Amino acid sequence: MYEAHCSFCSIVQEDDPGVREVYRDSQTVAFFPKEPATLGHTLVIPTRHTATIWELELKVAHALTDTVHRLCAGVRDALHPEGLNIIQSNGKVATQTVPHLHIHVVPRWADDAMGDIWPVSPQISEDTKDRAASCIRLAMQ
Repeated sequence: MYEAHCSFCSIVQEDDPGVREVYRDSQTVAFFPKEPATLGHTLVIPTRHTATIWELELKVAHALTDTVHRLCAGVRDALHPEGLNIIQSNGKVATQTVPHLHIHVVPRWADDAMGDIWPVSPQISEDTKDRAASCIRLAMQ
């Protein structure tokens, strides 16, 4: 259920007194990261240690989605951002720095420090895109 050396499991167990927790239920916890990208940047995590989305149980996915949805409304009502990013990364290559699944809810303003999060699109042929879409469709059956 918990990983001994996981900083997010410590937050779930309420072992980190410096955490600014904004929400908790039996399956999720939402809190400010120690170094937020913007004011109101909040992480939502499952209470049960799960490293990536590929290990996530469906019922926990539903609980995470519910908490993220509620949090987005709370951020909107409290901080009045101009926009919002929801970001979830898996694996080091995708910039996951803590191996406990987490969803970033990041309020955005035109003059914030985050900048553009999407790189210039790579050149991928239409045939390659078609093959990839077909492979994904087959894998989901």
